[in-house]
Amino acid sequence: MRNGLLVVLLATLGLSGCTMWKEHPASAWTDATGGESLERVFWQEVKAGHWNQLEARLAGNFVAVTPQEGKLDRDAFLEHLKLARIDDYSLGDVQTELNTRTMVVTYTLTLRGTFQGQPLPSAPVRMMSVWQQQQTGWVEIAHTVIVTP
Repeated sequence: MRNGLLVVLLATLGLSGCTMWKEHPASAWTDATGGESLERVFWQEVKAGHWNQLEARLAGNFVAVTPQEGKLDRDAFLEHLKLARIDDYSLGDVQTELNTRTMVVTYTLTLRGTFQGQPLPSAPVRMMSVWQQQQTGWVEIAHTVIVTP
């Protein structure tokens, strides 16, 4: 009886330790462990203008689709991103689907800043990214901006 009580007490203490410390959001690619953290680091890099790091995380056959420009390859997408000045961003409604080495991430993105000198819309925009795990780590192979009526 005493051993059983000790086991229950230790298990309770062990489980309570899981929520003892705050979650540390990913601040670098090496910290990213899932779809949401990959997206957060991606937008952090856009905000900081770390174009070389972003280019390394976009596959050679990367494709993006935006409502304004249509289909963009990796180089065109990077040039598109360079036109933005991001002051702040937030992700919401993040959903991740993992299938072996491929991850599909859908979310809403709210940006604060400018694009080509004009203020960005304040309404959240639906996004979808497809990430693939390769020898160099996770790379994005597709990205789209989803326009809803």
